[in-house]
This record gives sequence, structure tokens and C-alpha cells, in this order.
Amino acid sequence: MAARRALHFVFKVGDRARTARFYRELLGMRVLRHEEFEEGCKASCNGPYDGKWSKTMVGYGPEDEHFVAELTYNYGIGEYRLGNDFLGITLVSSQAVSNAKKMGWPLKEVTSGVFETEAPGGYKFYLEDKEQLKQDPVWKVTLGVSDLQRSVSYWSGLLGMKIYEKDEEKQRALLGYADNQCKLELKAVGGAVDHGTAFGRIAFSCAKDELPGIEALMKKENQKILTPLVSLDTPGKATVQVVILADPDGHEICFVGDEAFRELSKVDPAGDKLLDDAMAADNSDKWFAEHNMKKVSA
Repeated sequence: MAARRALHFVFKVGDRARTARFYRELLGMRVLRHEEFEEGCKASCNGPYDGKWSKTMVGYGPEDEHFVAELTYNYGIGEYRLGNDFLGITLVSSQAVSNAKKMGWPLKEVTSGVFETEAPGGYKFYLEDKEQLKQDPVWKVTLGVSDLQRSVSYWSGLLGMKIYEKDEEKQRALLGYADNQCKLELKAVGGAVDHGTAFGRIAFSCAKDELPGIEALMKKENQKILTPLVSLDTPGKATVQVVILADPDGHEICFVGDEAFRELSKVDPAGDKLLDDAMAADNSDKWFAEHNMKKVSA
């Protein structure tokens, strides 16, 4: 379990151009790779949709050493309904705070030196106004839970995460696989967790040989498996094996074989151009406007 790594969080985005601007110009991340697909993913990476979609990985550096964002864009869908499942990503970057102010992007100081802002689609980000960390600036991902103790037992007892902090009074816990990795914060929402249609997914890697054991443990403990162990092909790139789980509140969790994923996730120097070209060629907004129609709200 010591070799397990936090990889990325998957967001569904309806406005790809504004989203790209937020991550690139405000947060200061770069495009690590971009891929276009003609049909839905076998592991529902883009959600429960079968049509054309794209995947863009953005971050402060290679996924081998950084926690990044996976932006999935379904061509026919303009917006998604948020729930209370994703509560935010916290990162340390005074540069991002400065960028937001220069861009006129709304910021709200929630505690001293910590600013809340929203990515297009309403996803919350918390920016700590401190010098950007030389290692990974992305500090934690916060997810809402209905029963803190039950969730801590799942993530720690079954998935092997270390408990770094637990605050019964504030009903929150901080967990992770290693001191130098992005952490997972669980925070009680005071009721049921609603995933809306914007529900995301958090991904971790482990040794490929561990995947069957993870699946077997979940079966033994009567926990939900959304996608049994499957191989996912990316044309011209490494084939990875994944198993997709759901925690007690339905948060989607992807475990992927580390060896092949390191090959798949190499930074593509053409990533920025591929994204820009895809956005330039995307006439879906124009088509809907010409037909006096709006994109579907999922």
C-alpha cells in the first residue's frame, strides 16, 4: 500500500473554453495531454454518455509527482447539476490569487489568506495566498460524507489510507497514502450525499498485481464495485487495467495499475495545441445556436 499514489480528480465540464482558461491562466496549470474519443468509455470515465467526448489532463507537473485534474467534455451537454458531494480542492499558490485578481475572477476570502473561487460549472477551489510549493501545490481534495466514522473506516480500513487528522467536533478527517501526496479530506454534510449529475471520480494507482485483491476484498466485504477489473485501450498508448469502486456514499474511486499508467500518463508536448485545435474545430455551440436550441442540461 505504500506504493499507492493519488493521481487525479475527474470533472465534467460544459464550457470547455472557459474551463481551459481557468486552469491555464488563473491556476497556472498546463495541459499535460489531450485526447478525443468518438464513443463513451468502457469505465464510464466521461459519465453515462455514449457520444463524442474529450479528456484533458491539466496540472502543475507530470502525474508521476503531481495531483492533476481530468476534464471530461461531452460535446452535446452544456451544463451539469452540482450536488454536495464535491466540496473543493485546496491548493497553495499566491500566483493563482494574483492571477484571479488581475483577471477580475470572483474571489472571496473565507479565512485569513485563503480565498474561495469557482471554476466554470461551479466547482469550488480554495487558494492559499502563500508562495507556491516547489513540490505539488495541490494540497487536498474535500468530499462530503453522510457518516464520518463509516467513511473513515472504509477509506482507512479497507483502502489502507493513513489517518492524518480527525476532528469529531468539526466532523472532518484528513487521510492519504503518503506525506508528500495530495490528501483526501472527508467532511460530514449533515445529511445524505447528493451527487447531482456533475459527480466526479477520484483516481489512485497501485501495483497492477494488487487490483484483483482490491476487487476480491470489496466482494468479500459486500462493498459496491461499479466496474469490475477491466482493460482500457487508448489507441497508440499503453493499455491500463482498472477497477472502479463506490464508497458508502457513492463516491466513485478508480484504482489503476501503476506500471502501465506511468507509460500512459507521460506528458505530451503537443497537449496544448491538441486542446486548442479541438476547441477551434468544435462547432457544437454554433450548431445549437443556428437551430435555436440549447445544449442539454444533464
